[in-house]
Amino acid sequence: MKKFIWINAVLVLSLVSCKKDLLDTKPYDQQPAETMWGTDNLTEVGVNGIYNALRLGNQTGGASGLEIYQYDRFAFTGQTRDAEAMLQGTITPGNALFSNNWRNLYEGVIRANDAITNIPLKSPSTAARKARFIAESKFLRAYFYFRLNQVWKGVPIYLEPVRYDSFMRARSSEQAVWDVVLKDLTDAINEPELPSRYTSGADYGRATRGAAFALRGKVYMYTKNWSKAAADFDSVRKQGFTLFPNYTQLFKEANEKASEMIFSIQNIGVTGLGSTTQWYCGGRSSFGFNWNTYLVSPNLVDLYEKADGSKFNWDDVLPGYSGMTPAARQVFFLRDNLTATEKSAAAARGADMSKYLTVGNEARIKAAYDNRDPRLAANVITPYSSFSGVLGGTANNQTVVSRFPYRAETAPTLDYRTDTQAFFYYLYRKFVGENNNELLDRAFGPIDMPLIRYADVLLMWAEALNELGDVPGAISKVNEVRARAGIPNLQQADNTKGTYVSGQTEMTERIRNERRVEFPNEGINYFDELRWKTWQSSTFKSGSGVQQVWGQSTVPYTWGGDYLYAWPIPSAEIERNPALEQNPGWPK
Repeated sequence: MKKFIWINAVLVLSLVSCKKDLLDTKPYDQQPAETMWGTDNLTEVGVNGIYNALRLGNQTGGASGLEIYQYDRFAFTGQTRDAEAMLQGTITPGNALFSNNWRNLYEGVIRANDAITNIPLKSPSTAARKARFIAESKFLRAYFYFRLNQVWKGVPIYLEPVRYDSFMRARSSEQAVWDVVLKDLTDAINEPELPSRYTSGADYGRATRGAAFALRGKVYMYTKNWSKAAADFDSVRKQGFTLFPNYTQLFKEANEKASEMIFSIQNIGVTGLGSTTQWYCGGRSSFGFNWNTYLVSPNLVDLYEKADGSKFNWDDVLPGYSGMTPAARQVFFLRDNLTATEKSAAAARGADMSKYLTVGNEARIKAAYDNRDPRLAANVITPYSSFSGVLGGTANNQTVVSRFPYRAETAPTLDYRTDTQAFFYYLYRKFVGENNNELLDRAFGPIDMPLIRYADVLLMWAEALNELGDVPGAISKVNEVRARAGIPNLQQADNTKGTYVSGQTEMTERIRNERRVEFPNEGINYFDELRWKTWQSSTFKSGSGVQQVWGQSTVPYTWGGDYLYAWPIPSAEIERNPALEQNPGWPK
């Protein structure tokens, strides 16, 4: 049971008996500023309110698009079932994606500034507690500015208490913002009262020295200071963080405090206080009323290697597959024993029914997903795989199978039911409740959402070493992640298994693909593609779009231009603050 609850500045402290998490019921600024920091309890509550800002934008009435995992919809590895203006090249600075992010992230900055300034002046807490609270607040301010600078490449800097409606400064340069982030993180690292890490207890979930090293290393990756990044990642290791031994079990509630988790959003299984991955990534058979809004791209599935470490190739399983049109290839994904009506409908959709097997069609396609990197099965519900569902919103575990075309969720068919039954998409298994008789409702999401975990550190460390020309060192770090996954090590000795790495250039792509297959549904892949400047080449290929499992696009993508690598300053902010200058390529 966790007692660290992220609550805002006005919530009564009697609620600390809850398991964990923040409770955001009133505006943060309702507590008068002159009394906000006047007791030890209010000091802690005020700092907890900064953590609370990590949850701004979470909602259960509809997918906000603002929760960290939801950004995978823009990535090479993910997609959404709906049209996205960002991916169709039609998005404008007036889009709520930009204004909501800007406001929410600056709200976190405002709360942190208030704490950093007023705790030394007004709090009666002990010197040790004040020092720790200030270090935590600086870490959080650094995190919010990190998020702002990732996408806007330079924003106004405010380091003192100021109301949002009085923001009137011009933008600082991208490097100036990174300098602020680096200073805050260095201050946190140098604070003796900030623990290296928490393993349990009432303070688990708070910022630590290990988290500060990890985030500072991330910043050095953006500034291409590879040696300093590598040094910080080594310091993370020295704080005691390690890989959890089982990838599949890592994302379960029982292991959310594993030594791999460096910094996470604390969740609890109560509506509005947990993750919404169950609702927006789960299908109807995963509770009964989920929407599967966020989906897995076939791009990701095809990246998972075979169990021997060699690349997966569809033509090895189905000769001639790559030469067929996507519509024709759907024949391989059809269920056994189609009715005459189902066969006619498939042919009308373009399926090459000359290749259909009345008996054995399912087994043939299922073989494509067998003997693959085990992370595939852990992350994705693949065709003709099973899922232990909670059907109709009642606690009745029932094994269903992902089949197409869908017939019925009930016996004897027991098909996995989705909210998109006319289409056949890959669905997330990761972070979606399974085999659970205690689901409270579709908003039940008790599993903490990792923002930084040790596998992320190892793979960034590998990237930094590779950029420094230390290919063997980079291979060693990647192999730690691969060994945990259960697939063969990369090596520089030639072999026939596909694990040979010829040098630095090939290693760059190996590291990128390793990050893509390791972190789906964690809100990492999109920001990686922006940082690498690979988003266009990876995601906007010919025929790209929202794709069914056989690669047929249901919503096409169109690359708008390189200006998309930096988000626009929201229109409303420029109207309110004429000192703001728009990013190149975007209309004012």
